[in-house]
Amino acid sequence: MRPRRMRRWLLAVGLAGAAPVAGLIAGTDIVHAEGVVEISRPHVNHRATATDSDELAPVDVVEVSGLLDDILVDEIESAIDRATTQGSQAVVLQLNSRAAVVSEERFVNLLTQVAEASIPIGVWVGPSGSRAYGAPAQLLAVADVTAMAPGARIGYTGTLKKVGGEVLSFGKADDLLTNGSLGFLEAREQGVLKFSTDDRGVPVLRNMLFALDGLTVNGKQLNTVVDGLDESGQVVREATTARFFKLGLVPRLLHTVASPASAYLLISAGLALLIFELFTAGIGVAGLVGAVCTVLASIGMSYVPINETGLVLLFIGMVAFAVDVQVGVPRLWTGVGLVLYIISSFTLFEPVGAHVMRPTWITLVTCIGGIALTFIVGMPSMTRTRFATPTIGREWLIGREGVAVGAINPNGTVNIDGAEWRARTNRATPLSDTQGLRVVAIDGVTLEVEPLEGGARDYREMRKSGDVGSE
Repeated sequence: MRPRRMRRWLLAVGLAGAAPVAGLIAGTDIVHAEGVVEISRPHVNHRATATDSDELAPVDVVEVSGLLDDILVDEIESAIDRATTQGSQAVVLQLNSRAAVVSEERFVNLLTQVAEASIPIGVWVGPSGSRAYGAPAQLLAVADVTAMAPGARIGYTGTLKKVGGEVLSFGKADDLLTNGSLGFLEAREQGVLKFSTDDRGVPVLRNMLFALDGLTVNGKQLNTVVDGLDESGQVVREATTARFFKLGLVPRLLHTVASPASAYLLISAGLALLIFELFTAGIGVAGLVGAVCTVLASIGMSYVPINETGLVLLFIGMVAFAVDVQVGVPRLWTGVGLVLYIISSFTLFEPVGAHVMRPTWITLVTCIGGIALTFIVGMPSMTRTRFATPTIGREWLIGREGVAVGAINPNGTVNIDGAEWRARTNRATPLSDTQGLRVVAIDGVTLEVEPLEGGARDYREMRKSGDVGSE
């Protein structure tokens, strides 16, 4: 795993440590409808009554979605501590993750905390279509209660970690899960899941509360369900309050950019906008947006494994694009840049176990097509329009007067007839902000200027001789 330099910088400025925002959602009644599963165990003797429902301690539910990075690990650890100090009965992790991008030491430490937590920890792989692949799947081996939604799958665990001196185990399913995956029915038959006995699985997260009811951990029995009567006198079962927690705004932003698709999209857009800004006068919106995208992409790449060769190819490809943008015509260098960009797109991220860290095909096609159109059609046309058309030709600008936009010593920006241009002056005659100036020559896309007073003598003499000739 490559060093996390950007993340250490973020921690230094206090961004990655932003506290998550928790939203409280009241528990709802369990309705006896098709698809709702109730999980009960004959050995549970205690049953609270409806009058006790307001006294039941809540259960905390934490969303664990996307790559299991340091941000999510911090959130899980914080959730366990929070539930312990705030009197919650248990913590349920709503899991949908295909890989972990934290160090092995950090992940083993997380498994240890889950296994040795003073309160029960449940893991629910859901909703339908969710996956628990790679290292995140090993959380099911240390949790007290585990369940899956129909359509969810677990597997590709790789080498099982050692926690508390013992190697984790899924029983007879160890070999099946190491290099393969199981759906709910298969996982139930192999004895992978705990306290889930219905063939339909656990389609709704709130039913995890029924699985937790009666469980004894550290000598304390959980009480997450109450019995009551409806209007017709039928016995109904109600679950305790579930408190749902998600990442806060800043951690969620960082977690979002720490994915191959987001990082790839941001770095492509950011570098393209910065190249565009190089061929426009002054600093505009494109440069600002490009800088923000590049910074966010750098942050995201600090959390995921990057192939340094692919990253170097990406930057070389962008430099090749810039060579032809300068002349305003797509030539050999544009083709070289496009080939290097495509190669880097497929090699930018290193795989994690069995999980291929690659942007989705939609993201790849969108970015490759967008970059091709930008550097074959868009930017060359912009450059030709900006610097080569008769309306802004070189000849008529010579001799025009304007003002400096900021100091020019020797390079800067000038305003000529309401338009801003890149400019350069002699080091012996620097210009201050708003100082009057005159264009004396044009070098490529840069105007050579001098102050209205104290400019080069040879140019003043040339201008005077030209005035005499015209008379």
